[in-house]
Amino acid sequence: MIKVLVVEDEPVAADAHRVYVERMPGFTVSGVVHSGGDALRFCEREPVDLVLLDFYLPDTHGLAVCRSLRAAGLPIDVIAVTSARDLALVKAAVSVGVVQYLLKPFTFASLREKLERYAEFHGASGEVSGQAEIDRALGTLRTTERQALPKGMSGQTLEAITEVLASSADGLSAGAAATAIGASRVTARRYLEYLADNGLAQREPRYGQVGRPEVWYKPKTV
Repeated sequence: MIKVLVVEDEPVAADAHRVYVERMPGFTVSGVVHSGGDALRFCEREPVDLVLLDFYLPDTHGLAVCRSLRAAGLPIDVIAVTSARDLALVKAAVSVGVVQYLLKPFTFASLREKLERYAEFHGASGEVSGQAEIDRALGTLRTTERQALPKGMSGQTLEAITEVLASSADGLSAGAAATAIGASRVTARRYLEYLADNGLAQREPRYGQVGRPEVWYKPKTV
């Protein structure tokens, strides 16, 4: 079993990550902590193979946690689970040993793919016959297959809707989303419904003065 430590300062998100990992065969959650200091103390006293690490912690940054793990000589792998999109930060994460990088918000399917690939890499052993096998083993972590979207949906539009939603903490309507990305209301609603169906957004009825309530969508960080 691959022993996982979940490091996430938001209790709701931490519990969601724990549930996700526990749904994966071959993985077990060794613990859940909410700060960098607690993460380091846990890793020093308990066996851990993999850390799911949020970068924005109340007491330190996730990169500092990674550096401390390396300085302590602990053979623990790290998957960054964070909303940080700065490429400089991604490069820094690679330099301190982060093996995979998963952006919030995400679905269970996205995390499952990362964990399946990590399990394949983690379970490899023995001596390779040549460079091709080494490249293949490393490619297990780095190569991702984009999940197919429903017919008629594009990844570019989905990304645009996701970014607009993420910047709207109070939520927005399909009409507002359509205006923000320059698409029709019907198109915006389709993508918002897709996000809601996959657990990346939550629906909220808003009541006006007359007529039926309008559905608003709020970002749901996991």
